[in-house]
Amino acid sequence: MTLIFTVVAGVLGLLIGSFLNVVAYRIPAHISLMRASRCPHCDAAIKPWHNVPVLGWVVLGGKCASCKAPISARYPVVEATTGVAFALVVWWAIAVYEGVLGTTLPVYLASPAWDGVVLASDLWALALVIVALLYFAAISIVLTLIDLDTHRLPNSIVLPSYVVAGALFTAAAWLSGDWAALLTAAVGMAAMYALYFLLRLARPGGMGGGDVKLAGVIGIYLGWMGWGALAVGAFAAFLLGGVFGIALMLARRAGRKTAIPFGPWMILGAWVGIFGGQAIGRWYTNLFIGA
Repeated sequence: MTLIFTVVAGVLGLLIGSFLNVVAYRIPAHISLMRASRCPHCDAAIKPWHNVPVLGWVVLGGKCASCKAPISARYPVVEATTGVAFALVVWWAIAVYEGVLGTTLPVYLASPAWDGVVLASDLWALALVIVALLYFAAISIVLTLIDLDTHRLPNSIVLPSYVVAGALFTAAAWLSGDWAALLTAAVGMAAMYALYFLLRLARPGGMGGGDVKLAGVIGIYLGWMGWGALAVGAFAAFLLGGVFGIALMLARRAGRKTAIPFGPWMILGAWVGIFGGQAIGRWYTNLFIGA
């Protein structure tokens, strides 16, 4: 069953990835998402079978069917990346639930049975958590694309994410009775938002308002996963972003005042926290206990 769910998630990710390409292009350009897809060069309507994720680009040879203008390879890359990301999230969540990868998720999700009986409410809670993670995977990809292109994190994507994550995790907590996880999610949201807000106050211009708002969303997810995930995810963003910045300066591709989008590093750090934060946190704690 794990393989089936993983494959279905991967196919869904391919379809969502096609839509994310549209969102990443149209939101910054203030173009309606409801408008039919058209070639940006000749304005010819794009036929539905040309929009088949990855395969459509391959069949067309990376060119518009009407004017033969080149179609960026970014489109199939984003579609494939989203498919892989969705498949990985579902596989990981089920593997954790079945005990293959340990207890990274909240306790009730990491144990498939209670007194030998699988609880339907826990399965529904797990499903809601997976949906929340898939949603975060989708916005992670589209926000990364937009931030790299425009150095902006649109409110139209970031702000609704508070509602989506809050609703899904609240429902999961209600089904499972694990209100502690919801509490740490709320604490994570407040702590991450406050941290980035203070950083922006300390250095105006160094941290954008979009980064501050995104930090709150990330805090919800990291807090839900646990204190270790929250600490590791928050730290990983600065570590990864700092290493990248230093590498650019050493390569003379950037200077001390070069503006580098930080949103992608916040997002990458968040996923480090989600997938490995609890394990890294336990390892770090055991270093001191062992000493």
